[in-house]
Amino acid sequence: MTSPLALPGWRHLYSGKVRDLYVPDPSTRDTGNGGADVRADSMLVVASDRVSAFDHVLEPGIPDKGVLLTTLSLWWFDRLVAGSAREPGIPNHLVSDHTLDGGARSLIPSEVAGRAMLVKSLEMQPIECVVRGYLAGSGWAEYQAGGTVCGIPLPGGLENGDRLPEPIYTPAFKAPMGEHDENISFERTVELVGADRAAQLRDLSLEVYRRASRIAEDRGLILADTKFEFGIDDSGVMTLADEVLTSDSSRYWDAVAWQSGTTPAERMASFDKQIVRDWLAANWDRTGTPPVLPAEIVERTADRYRGLLSRLTS
Repeated sequence: MTSPLALPGWRHLYSGKVRDLYVPDPSTRDTGNGGADVRADSMLVVASDRVSAFDHVLEPGIPDKGVLLTTLSLWWFDRLVAGSAREPGIPNHLVSDHTLDGGARSLIPSEVAGRAMLVKSLEMQPIECVVRGYLAGSGWAEYQAGGTVCGIPLPGGLENGDRLPEPIYTPAFKAPMGEHDENISFERTVELVGADRAAQLRDLSLEVYRRASRIAEDRGLILADTKFEFGIDDSGVMTLADEVLTSDSSRYWDAVAWQSGTTPAERMASFDKQIVRDWLAANWDRTGTPPVLPAEIVERTADRYRGLLSRLTS
């Protein structure tokens, strides 16, 4: 994995599989784009072009992936925070005026312009909030074995790619860097964060999924599943954080293909990194270092990421 960039006015704090996190650097705070207008408790989240699968960072990265993910996250944050007369807005971690076109973009260093978000510091919750509306991936494998997904019983007779009777919430405990996240029950989330917060995480996740699914369907897309992260702000408000509803955190399928396809591959025509997962599963036994991705797989994946952004935002 490449070393994080040195950014004027910012100090590198942490790197995940895809994102790098920075905090203001007091020693250089009055220089460059990390100037005095940046609050001391804010953070900079930079999306790289790195791509991960099966808990490994792969080589090479996907060209412009960081820009595509950030643009899509900002687009979704704009829509979710706005709400409507019937649906209250969903708070997010962006600083004031940091929208897709907002003025806070001027505070982001030029080296990471387009791929970074200026966000508020939150008390992050240790739960990865997964919502599944369709049967796919590891859920399909578990269903075949025992008729459940993350321990939740489902009706018999479902096929790969089928829509579930209702979206289900299947949380995971966020593991330390380099380790596998652990699927857990709702009861376990209560033990970890308390009953009130566990219920908030579940209810907010299902609500965001329902709203996003409607928007995706209007654009000919199916949001098969997705995952969210939340944190608590200074006022005690549960706040949507990290990326949201991107090609990395979600499965998107073409609605026409899903309705007309006769095989799982035809039905689950994806706009995400499923191409990478499929190639890796066929060419690697998950021991040792993963193989280098072929140029064709890299370009096809980049094309799917660009296609999703175009379908949603055009």
